[in-house]
Amino acid sequence: MMDFLMNFPFITIVLSLFSAVVAFAFKGSRARFVTYFLLLAGAVMSCFVLAYNLSSETGYFVYRMGHYDAPIGNEISAGLLEPFFVLIFEVVMLLSVLGGKRRIFSDIPEEKQKLFYVMINLCHAALAALCYTNDIFTAYVFVEICTIASCSLLMASDKGKSLIAATRYMIFSLIGSGFLLIGIILIYSITGHLLFTNLYEAITLLWRDGSYNFPLTVAIGLIVSGLCVKSGLFPFHFWMPDTYGTATPAASAILSGVISKGYIFLLFKIIFRVIGFDVFLATGVQNILFVFGILGMVVGSVSAIRTKNIKFMIAFSSAAQIGYIYMGLGLGTRTALVASLFQIISHSLTKSMLFISAGGLCDAAGGKQDFASLRSCAHKNKVAGAVFLAGALSMVGVPIFAGFIPKLLFAASAFEGGAKMFFVLIALAVSTMLNVMYFMRTALTVYYPLGAENGAQAKTRACASFAVCTIVFIALNIAVGLNSQPISSLLEKGIELFMNVR
Repeated sequence: MMDFLMNFPFITIVLSLFSAVVAFAFKGSRARFVTYFLLLAGAVMSCFVLAYNLSSETGYFVYRMGHYDAPIGNEISAGLLEPFFVLIFEVVMLLSVLGGKRRIFSDIPEEKQKLFYVMINLCHAALAALCYTNDIFTAYVFVEICTIASCSLLMASDKGKSLIAATRYMIFSLIGSGFLLIGIILIYSITGHLLFTNLYEAITLLWRDGSYNFPLTVAIGLIVSGLCVKSGLFPFHFWMPDTYGTATPAASAILSGVISKGYIFLLFKIIFRVIGFDVFLATGVQNILFVFGILGMVVGSVSAIRTKNIKFMIAFSSAAQIGYIYMGLGLGTRTALVASLFQIISHSLTKSMLFISAGGLCDAAGGKQDFASLRSCAHKNKVAGAVFLAGALSMVGVPIFAGFIPKLLFAASAFEGGAKMFFVLIALAVSTMLNVMYFMRTALTVYYPLGAENGAQAKTRACASFAVCTIVFIALNIAVGLNSQPISSLLEKGIELFMNVR
């Protein structure tokens, strides 16, 4: 039985690819149920893998595909972090698709709806592969699959703005992919390896020898830059507003809450399992990430304040929140790394919830997204208003919500950061104040009292799937906020495995 459980990561990826083919053969409604089944089955398998590793002595296993060693064979690895984050991504994707079902029907032409679900399945396959793979070139292949599927999600609505946004997103994504591929080629030309374990051993020896430090630094910088561009770190975040603002809410929730986090998780895995954290710190790349992370926190929030579109505001907020993750990675302390991983969890749950609820608020405003038209719309769609308010409180960092925990951990990590302490504390204070300004402004706008001229307008009734999914989003957000200690302990153990298991 235990040996069979080790097949679950591979089965998850293959099942996703197979489901994409099956969904393409079906009509929209059946394709939708194939996607629901896939995400639910994937979540169940992720739970089994996580439970197995938590109960095992090592907490980690490697699955060799084909039972051949490198370079003929390939490997999948699973510790504590891999199945846990795959589970988070699957839950968020399932809730996003269910919560945005009504808008999928209205935004996407009927003949293209099955293609939308096909792309969801491919995104799921890519995300699972990015988390589980133990081969850097396999990671690149699935990065490209994820890029193509993400662009297709944007273009599914078949509107002029969506096509322009998808084109811009594709351009930035290809730039990031180019950096990533060149970095992988450089590392392969230097080491002759592609598997994570072999790469780590070769890079460690070469760095100690000192003869290849410069080309290794260039390769590491290219890989990090490529994944930073694809995840939307400042100053490469300006594709976000059009991308998230023009897509259907389910696509916006998945792209913001899941896809960008998959790239960041892959970066974490490469830093620890391929480069080695000590070598990464020795290159000085972490200092660049620290600076751009802090700039992203501030610039993203300032841009969110200046915009007059609710989905653009949430998109710029994503850039700011991603800045937190890179600031923690640049800080480099154990607490900061845990905070960054916790920020991925918090942002995935909260940002997806905000995009889904924003879709409901825009429906109540007649499909408009500007703040002037959104005035009082929370009274017309009470569920969407309540969910947006909960998401805003989480993003601001109010206790009991998930968003409070990473901010607390970042503040604690600042005192371990030496000379960087004051920059971290100032950035946290400024970013939090800016968050309060634009999220509370939006909440006050949508809850503005109904006037006599629109007090009698019909209320928008939320569909059952929207109401249930958004309530589950809130429950998960609060559950993570109230049970942060077990999650933090899991993240710490996962980081230890990344550092020590080869």
